[in-house]
Amino acid sequence: MRVYMFTDGDRSMRNILGGKGANLSEMTRLNLPIPKGMIVSTEACVDYYKNNQVLSGDLKDELYDKLTVLEKQTGKSFGSVENPLLVSVRSGARVSMPGMMDTILNLGMNDEVAKSLSHKMGNTAYDSYRRLIQMFGEVAMGIDKSHFDLDMNTILKKYNIESDHDLTKEALLELIDRYKDTYMREIGESFPMDPYEQLILAIEAVFKSWNTDRAKYYRRMHGYSDDWGTAVNIQEMVFGNLGDNSATGVAFSRNPATGVDELYGEFLFNAQGEDVVAGTHTPLPISELKEAMPDIYEEFYNISKQLEKHYRDMQDMEFTVEDGKLYILQTRSGKRTAQAAVKIA
Repeated sequence: MRVYMFTDGDRSMRNILGGKGANLSEMTRLNLPIPKGMIVSTEACVDYYKNNQVLSGDLKDELYDKLTVLEKQTGKSFGSVENPLLVSVRSGARVSMPGMMDTILNLGMNDEVAKSLSHKMGNTAYDSYRRLIQMFGEVAMGIDKSHFDLDMNTILKKYNIESDHDLTKEALLELIDRYKDTYMREIGESFPMDPYEQLILAIEAVFKSWNTDRAKYYRRMHGYSDDWGTAVNIQEMVFGNLGDNSATGVAFSRNPATGVDELYGEFLFNAQGEDVVAGTHTPLPISELKEAMPDIYEEFYNISKQLEKHYRDMQDMEFTVEDGKLYILQTRSGKRTAQAAVKIA
């Protein structure tokens, strides 16, 4: 087996599922609110390099079989226009290391899916689509971010808009066209409309990122084996950009500097994950979530304590609130000061 559902794994399978995948599987076992998903194993990455950097037919068959399971779990269909399953794709080696592929969100969108979703999601559908083209272009295909930044600034200036959070439907549609033109110019072919092609290219991009110069140098410095490989996490999308009742952020289960028992982090309303870390928007302290969404804050705090007790360490978590419902996207043991470590103990 080379592809595992979150329900198949647990935290003991870190070497096969990678750190992220093992933790997502473990949290699924704990019945926490985790978007459903699956993991292409580190062994599949090793196979990929043995097979001259080609995904085998057997792996693709298993991937598509497991996608069918994910469709049943979510009640959505990958590639469907009416009820589409959209996913995020993330790398996940057994240890965190620089040089690995960043996240791609909203994978599975195309012109028809965006138009269909706009009927129930409004501009969020087109906002999510433009994000996919940019992230896929940058992360999977290596297009320099500055090209997309220029497109964004051109549109903001043309429509006299301050922030990408305020883009109108007309502005978003024009931005999508510009992004697609940029993709075509830089790659020499059109942005792929086939969700399955998007997924295969994204998985290959994760595997290729295992052997970037930066990743290889890091492994050499720390004595990690080049033969470990990286896993790929494929997870149902949840949307923090559905409006003011949605949010996304990162938080520690307690203050990492002092060890004080309080959620410590930051978040944004009506945003997707990369907005929090990209520096394009000013995040809010997590204490403001307590004011705006007290029930969500309490649920998140209780989950953080459950995870801290389970892993016997302070946790570093990513979360999304989609239209008033909390989801945990990742957890890992957090880095902390010696003073905090004493306090936690």
